[in-house]
Amino acid sequence: MTHPRAALAAAWLATRALMLWLLTYRGWDVVGREVWQLYHHWYGVLAHGAFPVHDTLWQYPPGAGPLLLSPGLLPGLTYFQAFVALTLAADAVVALALTRAGSRPGRTLLGATVWVGGLPLLLHLPLARYDVQVTALAVLSLLASARSTRVCGTLAALGALVKVWPVLLLTGLPKGRATRSAWTAAAVTGTTSLALLCTLFDHPFAFLRQQGGRGVQIESFGGTALALARHAGWPGKVRYQYGALEYTGPYVPTVAHVSLALSAVSLGLLLLWRVRARLWGEATPYDTALSAVLLFTVTSRVISPQYMIWLLGLAAVCLTSRHTTQRPVAALVVAATAVSTLVYPVLYDEVMDATWTGVALMLVRNGLLGAAAVLSFTRVWRSTVIPPKSHMSPGSRAATPVAPAGPARLVH
Repeated sequence: MTHPRAALAAAWLATRALMLWLLTYRGWDVVGREVWQLYHHWYGVLAHGAFPVHDTLWQYPPGAGPLLLSPGLLPGLTYFQAFVALTLAADAVVALALTRAGSRPGRTLLGATVWVGGLPLLLHLPLARYDVQVTALAVLSLLASARSTRVCGTLAALGALVKVWPVLLLTGLPKGRATRSAWTAAAVTGTTSLALLCTLFDHPFAFLRQQGGRGVQIESFGGTALALARHAGWPGKVRYQYGALEYTGPYVPTVAHVSLALSAVSLGLLLLWRVRARLWGEATPYDTALSAVLLFTVTSRVISPQYMIWLLGLAAVCLTSRHTTQRPVAALVVAATAVSTLVYPVLYDEVMDATWTGVALMLVRNGLLGAAAVLSFTRVWRSTVIPPKSHMSPGSRAATPVAPAGPARLVH
């Protein structure tokens, strides 16, 4: 096992050095500017004990505040340098956690391999966003679920305070005591942390106004439909607002409402699965977390390129288990990640102008994500929901529920 671990360590060092070189070489382009301009500006506001109340670009829960202040803990470095250093540290924590989990008996290092080799597909983007830190909390939360559901719930709550999606990690825990323990820990941690943030900072809920005003980003499924509509004569335009390029014009509100309705449908599917699920295997919490985040990603009004960091991390956790149902889903996620780099930043002008090249890229990327979401949920359903007994004629054998591959247990 030493040689695979050494190979992973060498690959991490080589690929991260390349990412760091790209960030240094191209660090002052639009990718790096997010940190040294926007995040640094917010740092100045947060350091005075308030959230950016009148800034339309501030759309993040209160937990993002301490994270954006954290580069100040590294004296002697500029904000940009300290932010990148902390992001690399979080990346290393994820790689180490996945390697440790994959080294246990009956596990596999495939998850660590996907993370180490998949993240550089996004070039230097991951080093200039704080999604790696949030993904680290999510990965640690899921990996902890087998040993301590309280730790799982605590870490998921901390992640949700930074970006809401980690709350979905708790959807796949076994029914009964495990779920109650995790949700109780999450509720206590979330409430306590939120109360502390409300005490330390003014205007902690300022983000809600900006988040509610967001429209249809050009990279979302709705944005792809509107890009096609432009070629059919739709008169809409692209405008920079709320920190993203969004479509404006007739029917855009309708597309946004459809996206919200589809997110509600996704929630309904997850609730239906919780009611119907009976079989829980070792990888079920991992698989369900990936499925849930995929469903809410593809139905979102916004699919920023950094969302792929979340999906890579969750897919990597699934692949630490030999009993996961998500191997083909993980392959689709990796492919979508590679295409996302062409979408942004390589050919973003094509996407922005809705040229046929840009439209084709979005159809491929979103097609891969859509296929991954459908396949993921279908495989989770089939591996955990016991089919109803067939109505058989007298004398025939009744249908027998089939358990998923690998160890599974029946949950009543």
